Amino acid sequence: MSHSDLARIAWADRFAAVAVENTTREYPYAAHHTTSGPDDRALPVELHPAFATSYDWHSSVHMHWLAARLVAFGLPTGLEARLTSVLQAHLSADHLATEAAYLRGTPHYERPYGWAWLMRLAAEVTASEVLAIRSLAPGFVPLVDVVEELVTNWVDGAAHPVRHGVHANSAFGLLLVLEAARSLGRDELAATCERAARQWFGDDAGWPFAWERSGHDFLSAGLAEADLMRAVLPAAEFAPWARAFLSEVQPGDAILSSTTVRDENDPQQVHLFGLDLSRAGSARRIADALGDGEPLAAVLDEAADRLLASGLAASVGEEYYSTHWLASFAWDAMEARERAAS
Repeated sequence: MSHSDLARIAWADRFAAVAVENTTREYPYAAHHTTSGPDDRALPVELHPAFATSYDWHSSVHMHWLAARLVAFGLPTGLEARLTSVLQAHLSADHLATEAAYLRGTPHYERPYGWAWLMRLAAEVTASEVLAIRSLAPGFVPLVDVVEELVTNWVDGAAHPVRHGVHANSAFGLLLVLEAARSLGRDELAATCERAARQWFGDDAGWPFAWERSGHDFLSAGLAEADLMRAVLPAAEFAPWARAFLSEVQPGDAILSSTTVRDENDPQQVHLFGLDLSRAGSARRIADALGDGEPLAAVLDEAADRLLASGLAASVGEEYYSTHWLASFAWDAMEARERAAS
């Protein structure tokens, strides 16, 4: 796949079609709802009027984020109007108030992955250059209030981070919350995330990348951590931290190589497509932060396009276990690629 084929402009229409399909598809839906009794039989759309599509709650949240990003990026009129209509219908103030009440009543639900994507969506809507999207921002305020409280209680009450490569990963969650908090002017929340990152990861060194990649990872625990610290530490502090933390990374390592998915109908194996995409984004951002003169940056940068290309086709394919979420990570990696090139 050539470099021009990795540009957002080459994929935007296909991603928009995926976003429309996902944000309007109600079933199948994996409702991770803890039933409180025999009368607790609400349908997903009743529990989650904003996010009852895209197979599960967190995927619905980040597919709505992708839809908002695509509208801001620019699409053919028909696709743009369709996505805008869906966002307006789903992200009404009443729907978001119901979501806020659910999160307040179930404080461990979707911690921290769903919270992180929700914060990212709120930041995108609030900063959107598209008036129809930005007008939805006031409805997010009570929802962000709840998430700020939940994140603060979580990090204050946890002595240790979660380091594995799936939804509960602490570094990935903190990164998205941190960047959204900064964008939204939530200074106390941003400071909370920065403090937690330093406490949990500031002394880490020699991460054992050879142990990474279990059969259902969609995040590199090491690269997610380095991506977070890239956003937390000043450049002069980040470079020596990264050299120490990434000291075992060498060209050709498995951590920088495309993965193998033998069964694309296996919902756990297809996580590995997401692993390639998330590594592509993290590697590019870390390399960009280190700068051109850093040998480690060149190693990461060289791998990023290969990893991005590896997961792209699956993000717009026919298998719903892939298409209900992968395009969000692909778009994120493409944005990181284009920012680094600018």
